[in-house]
Amino acid sequence: MSTGQPSRHPARRRGRLLRTLLVLGTLAALGAVAVLVVPLLLPPGPRPAFQLPVACGETWQLGTYPGHDDYDVDLFPTEGEAWGRPVLASAAGTVTVAGINGSLGGRTPENPDGPRGRGGGYWVKIDHGGRWETQYLHLLEPPLVREGQRVAQGEQIGRLGSTGNSGAPHLHYEQRRGWEKVEAHFDGEPSGITHDDAEYTVRRTSNNCPG
Repeated sequence: MSTGQPSRHPARRRGRLLRTLLVLGTLAALGAVAVLVVPLLLPPGPRPAFQLPVACGETWQLGTYPGHDDYDVDLFPTEGEAWGRPVLASAAGTVTVAGINGSLGGRTPENPDGPRGRGGGYWVKIDHGGRWETQYLHLLEPPLVREGQRVAQGEQIGRLGSTGNSGAPHLHYEQRRGWEKVEAHFDGEPSGITHDDAEYTVRRTSNNCPG
C-alpha cells in the first residue's frame, strides 16, 4: 500500500556519490600538491659538471661590482667582438624559461648607446635536475631554444647582447641550488666571483668542448 511519500533512497545514493566524489577530488588535489611540493623539500643533488657558457678554448673575463648581488657573474670576451657571440648551455638540462625578463630597451650592435631596458632582457633558464639551475640574461635576440626543450651541454641557446638593464654587451650568468644563488663553478673549480662588496675581475678559459 502506497503512502504517497516519495522514496528517500535515491537521495541517499546521490549523497553518498557526492561524498565519494568529494573525497576522490580531495585526494587527487593532495596528490598533485605532493608531486609539486615534495621535490622542493628534498635536499639538492650533487653539483652538475658545469662549464663556462662560452665556446671551447676561449678566455673570458668574469666580473662583478657593488650592488650587482653576491654570486652574480658578468662575462666579457677578452678578444674579439662581444656582440653576437654564442652563449652555450653550461650543462645538460631542460629549458624552463625562454623569453623576456623586464623590457628589452634599444641597445643593438648598430646602436650600442641606445636606451636601456629593464631587468634581464632576453633570457633563458635551464633546470639541470637535483634542484640545480642556471640563468643567462641580456641575450641579443629571442633565445634559440624554447620552454620544455632538452638541451645538451655546449648546445647554443642564444647570442650575447645587451638587452634589458645592460650598459654594454655581456652575459649575466647565475648558478642556483634550490632557491639560493651560489658561487658558480666551472670545470670543477670555483669561479672566484663571490661577494659584490667591490668591483673585481678574474679570467677563466672555457672547457665547454664537444664530446
